[in-house]
Amino acid sequence: MSGLEEVLTCPLGSECREVRDNKLYKCAWLVELEGTHPQTGDKVKEDKCAIQWMPILMIEGNGSMNRLGASIQSMRNETVKRQDVALKVIDSMGTSND
Repeated sequence: MSGLEEVLTCPLGSECREVRDNKLYKCAWLVELEGTHPQTGDKVKEDKCAIQWMPILMIEGNGSMNRLGASIQSMRNETVKRQDVALKVIDSMGTSND
């Protein structure tokens, strides 16, 4: 099947853009996103159906949440270290007054 041309069609039976009666009819779900490709760093500007963007945006959102979780964990670890130092100082001050 590698010699066959692949043609994507709308599962709802619609066209993204269509010219009729000297007017451009555009699907309300047609969304243009602009950004940077995460693997190549190239600028990307592409329009697709909002339904097509959903898996890509979900993956990107998941990656952002993972990075956020790692940042929070790092901050927590640093806070615990500093708290331990502070508690040792306070403890040493209390034992030296006895």
